[in-house]
Amino acid sequence: MNIKKIFSNDKKLQVIYRLEPGCLGPNGENHIKDFCKFAQNKAEGIDAEIIIWEFRSRNDKALAEIEYKINNKKLSFDKAKIYLEMFDRNIDDFEEVAHEKISNLIEDYFGNQ
Repeated sequence: MNIKKIFSNDKKLQVIYRLEPGCLGPNGENHIKDFCKFAQNKAEGIDAEIIIWEFRSRNDKALAEIEYKINNKKLSFDKAKIYLEMFDRNIDDFEEVAHEKISNLIEDYFGNQ
């Protein structure tokens, strides 16, 4: 599907990415809030036509690392997969790239301190 226009926010896929404080090192608890803000600012332009990014601390291990929603309604992995497929995106590749981008953002975050 060729994306000709930007969707309204109620049609975009919300990607909630939860990060464990430990991924920021032994003092991750001291950095997680600022890192989530940093990541939010850096990610806003990534796939902005179809994606709304949100970064949170993952303090509850029962919550998924990546959660998908549309218009604040939770989507199953399979429904998120179908949504991304409408834009010729593979969800496994999408998640792999997201993990890589987070790793790069962590390096950037600590490089800017």
